Amino acid sequence: MRRPRAVPRPRQRTGNPAARVVALIPAHDEADRIAAAIAALRGQLRPPERIVVVADNCTDGTAEAARAAGATVLESRDNRHRKAGALNQALDPLLAGLDAEDLVLVQDADTTLWPGFLASAVAAMDGTMDGTMDGPLEGPVDGPIGAVGGIFYGEPGGGLLGALQRIEFHRYAREIARRNHRADVLTGTATLFRAATLREVRQARLDGLIGGGSSYYSLASLTEDDEITKAVRTLGYRTLSPPGCGVVTEVMTDLPALWHQRLRWQRGALENLRDYGWTPVTAPYLRRQAFMGLSVLFLALYLVFTGWMLARGRPRFSRFWLAVGLLFVLEKVVTARRAGWRSQLLAATLGIELAYDAFQHAVYLRALWDTLRRGEQQWRAT
Repeated sequence: MRRPRAVPRPRQRTGNPAARVVALIPAHDEADRIAAAIAALRGQLRPPERIVVVADNCTDGTAEAARAAGATVLESRDNRHRKAGALNQALDPLLAGLDAEDLVLVQDADTTLWPGFLASAVAAMDGTMDGTMDGPLEGPVDGPIGAVGGIFYGEPGGGLLGALQRIEFHRYAREIARRNHRADVLTGTATLFRAATLREVRQARLDGLIGGGSSYYSLASLTEDDEITKAVRTLGYRTLSPPGCGVVTEVMTDLPALWHQRLRWQRGALENLRDYGWTPVTAPYLRRQAFMGLSVLFLALYLVFTGWMLARGRPRFSRFWLAVGLLFVLEKVVTARRAGWRSQLLAATLGIELAYDAFQHAVYLRALWDTLRRGEQQWRAT
């Protein structure tokens, strides 16, 4: 495979308010959730013209529940490539009936969209609206927009672990806003693609410009959403997550499930970067991974130093370091504000979030080790 290179594109406006939208929902044993996902699509301010559910190797009543909710159902055939394989099977016949400017929404079955999601995403596609329908996006326009991703928030429940995930997701949404709504990952929870962009991704794979097989989604990646983001951006397109594009998704309710989910996310991200190598597109991602490594090191040193001080007896407290610690707690509390006051109280304890950070650092180290030694990839449904 030739090393992928970013393809510069002319500055242009490519939006089409009259474009058709087809919603595509890959689902594996989601009989208890699929109806809610379809209902949220039908309740959109700008509903899709068609809703298609891809029932992939289901052993429950997913297909029947989807049909009862009014969706078209396609059942995958001999698919051994999980979500990416199911999507590739569905996209071929789907795209054959769409124009270049038509749009495809790919959405998880365990996710419900905010009512204004599609209206905001369609408006943002031409690069002129900020997703709230009130004005233009700020910042330089460095190419056409190929895809618009959602901003995910955690559903209620899940106890303490669910609360920690909701805080994390709110902070991520805040980070997206601070980056002028640039989407660094076109989340699998919900992303709107231009049909022409998906066709171009497939052609680039066929031409050997990017890897991952010969279809739309990579069959070689544990995290197909992260990989297709890099593919779309390598081809010179912009990716956005406007503020109106919120989605509510499932949270993991126990540590083993969270561990497997995050290990898949982290290892997939590392392996995608290894496959793409250093390019102008991947450079920010590689730097972010390096900073993650430093944060792992610094937290470990802090915990070791604290333990050593406690083992020596009563520790001495410096006013300077107490002030630094208070600022750290204040930052945690302020960034959890949109998650609600209960989340702010949880953030103020600091210790619980430090334990959660340590858990994620353990995930990072395991993923890094598995990637370096090229251990066998394992995928588990979460």
